Amino acid sequence: MELGGKIKIRKQFIGESTLYFLVWVLVFIAPFMNAGLMSEEIVDPRVSLLALLKILPFLFIFLLNNLVLLRYLRKGRFSWLYLLVVALLIVVIFSMIDLYEKQNAKAAGFIGLAVFPWWGNMIAAAMMIGANNSISKLYRNMQRDEDAERLQRQNIQAEMYYLKHQINPHFLMNTLNNIHAMIDIDTEAAKQIVLQLSDMMRYVVYETGGNVIALREDLRFIKNYIELMRIRYTDDVAITYNYPQQLKGRVDVPPLIFIVFVENAFKHGVSYNSDSYINVDIAVDGEYVVGRFENSVNDSSHKQRPGIGLENVRKRLDLIYDENYDLKIEENDHKYCVTIKIPVLNGNEMHSN
Repeated sequence: MELGGKIKIRKQFIGESTLYFLVWVLVFIAPFMNAGLMSEEIVDPRVSLLALLKILPFLFIFLLNNLVLLRYLRKGRFSWLYLLVVALLIVVIFSMIDLYEKQNAKAAGFIGLAVFPWWGNMIAAAMMIGANNSISKLYRNMQRDEDAERLQRQNIQAEMYYLKHQINPHFLMNTLNNIHAMIDIDTEAAKQIVLQLSDMMRYVVYETGGNVIALREDLRFIKNYIELMRIRYTDDVAITYNYPQQLKGRVDVPPLIFIVFVENAFKHGVSYNSDSYINVDIAVDGEYVVGRFENSVNDSSHKQRPGIGLENVRKRLDLIYDENYDLKIEENDHKYCVTIKIPVLNGNEMHSN
């Protein structure tokens, strides 16, 4: 993932890591503290080091669980695989230790690795994994609550941004000029433009304040935008828009995500000196919505960089989906193409995992 995979250091992550560090520090110094509490005149470091050696299997299981298994196997459809791997890991490690103990118990210089009997070690490891999971879930929920608040603020800011900028004054003035020109030429066409513009403004003002919006509403908004832009450019620009005509059930997406890429395509892809094209393709692929936005590149596009609209989309995608989305940008001297793949949202959820 190009954008969703960015490393983010958050205070919840720091707090969770600090808690784990302190717990394991206490575990490792416990043998030395115990020797002191027992008022031993001479503390045998070998005895304390042996106690530390017995803790290492538990530390290994904890690190593997916390750094690998929880991150890659606990989510969604892999949860059953996570439980299976954890169970096998505990059984294999402590079965090997038990076998080692039985085969070498009478050997000279034997160093035991078992803290408890084999079944006691397994129970202790399972309890440790349970505690690790509970702490991880607690901090993850804290992070989600914080992200929910940030997302709510971001939605308000996004709504205000689009009210002021996305349906920008230039777009409105051009559309109004088209309406004025068509009133005497084609009254019915002028009426249709007014209805399309009214529908767009209603959508932005009244329907995009929530966390999710029905995809069919977003597709209709994009269709109205493109149709109004067609009037402006007539046959000078080849414009195609492909989208699902029928959707099975309700498909929800974050509001005003796709329109940024459409507007960007018109802004940077139209040239008055050479042939230009804009291709917009939005489809539903299982539990994902996939958008592809491609446009020709004109001379002035090389001098311009993506503005606040695209940066706003990146921040919103990070907040909503964390790492569970794809956003790829391809650019060369002839074309500029953005491909985005986002999971379908259900109800009012803001995070997919």
